[in-house]
Amino acid sequence: MGIETVRKKAGGCSGVPGIPGLHGAPGRDGRDGAKGERGETGRGEKGEKGDVGRMGEKGGEGPQGVVGSKGSSGKVGLRGAMGPRGMKGDDGTKGSKGEQGKESQVNWKQCVWDRKDDKDSGVIQECRFTKRSGNSALRVAYAGNLRVACGSHSSCCSRWYFTFNGGECSGPMTIEGLAYSNRQGDNVHRHRQIEGYCENIPAGQIKVAFHIGKCARHSSTTYDGKTGWASTSRIIIEETAPAQQ
Repeated sequence: MGIETVRKKAGGCSGVPGIPGLHGAPGRDGRDGAKGERGETGRGEKGEKGDVGRMGEKGGEGPQGVVGSKGSSGKVGLRGAMGPRGMKGDDGTKGSKGEQGKESQVNWKQCVWDRKDDKDSGVIQECRFTKRSGNSALRVAYAGNLRVACGSHSSCCSRWYFTFNGGECSGPMTIEGLAYSNRQGDNVHRHRQIEGYCENIPAGQIKVAFHIGKCARHSSTTYDGKTGWASTSRIIIEETAPAQQ
């Protein structure tokens, strides 16, 4: 039976605690634990861009590269300045004499008169012409004084035109001129010229006539017309080459 037990039974007081004992020797290291799972890869924030470094020294010349493919043609450059005039060259050898050319003859005619014609409708003048080719064209022109007077009418109009063997030109259209007035009592005389080209006329003798008549697009009435006044009138006829296509 221990001392403490005896004391308790005897009802005595507890004793003073004893002095702590010395530490025991350290134990041996334990074994390594099991390897843990691999953690997630960390990713840091992007750092600021650094300053541009100084340019390094020029390196040595490298070997020649392979010839590249031919490029496309560039734009044409500006014209250069004119160079100085060159020296006169030597005279060439004289050529042989060419054949004598044929004289070119223009086929034309004019009919001229000096009279005053008071017709309001009909033929003023005829002029016959010999056309050499069926493929050519005829140029016709009238030059002289023309006038139309209204009298008591509020307006008036007269038409002058050419015919060929009795018919007006249809190749391509009629050759004509109009004189119009809207003044009562007007009696103005003016020099006028009417001309044009007519095709599709056969070769041979052509009767070219200059007429006066009514202006069909203005009125069915003929008015007081006059052809020629104190001056020369003329019709000019000329055979020409056909028109270009």
